[in-house]
Amino acid sequence: MLIVLGNNIMVEGMEKKRADDQLTNPVTQRLGYRLRRASSAMMANLGAALEAIGLRPVEATIIMLIGANPDCIQSDIGRTLGIKRANMVPLITALTQRDLVRKSPVDGRSVALSLTPLGEEACARANRIMTAHEQRYEERLTPEIRQALQDALDILEREEPGATA
Repeated sequence: MLIVLGNNIMVEGMEKKRADDQLTNPVTQRLGYRLRRASSAMMANLGAALEAIGLRPVEATIIMLIGANPDCIQSDIGRTLGIKRANMVPLITALTQRDLVRKSPVDGRSVALSLTPLGEEACARANRIMTAHEQRYEERLTPEIRQALQDALDILEREEPGATA
């Protein structure tokens, strides 16, 4: 039986929360859920900060990796970042069209990547933004907690894909 009393809904004698009240979330203490939420919040804030220089986090990460590894191979960038080839091609094409990345043929199929002068400037700006962004989060944690978090993340990253308990 459904009874409506003001803004509250009663179902068989049990009060249900109003639509604008916070829902009970049974997964809030699950590690994967918490990691995803923390990552989403950090990435959204980083994305907003990088918008000022016209880059998305993935683009900034790619140019920083290229900047640290001049003449690296596109497939190595994709492998390092866990980006499939089909997704790397349009990313590199867009960065090339914006004159941030230069492609140089290496052999029949491989292409070496390096930053253009404009790409080097964007890389430096992205690095400053990302450093400031990370510091905002790191300042909330003690050095001991930061190290413990890094250690825990290292352990979790080593988990084999598809592994089950």
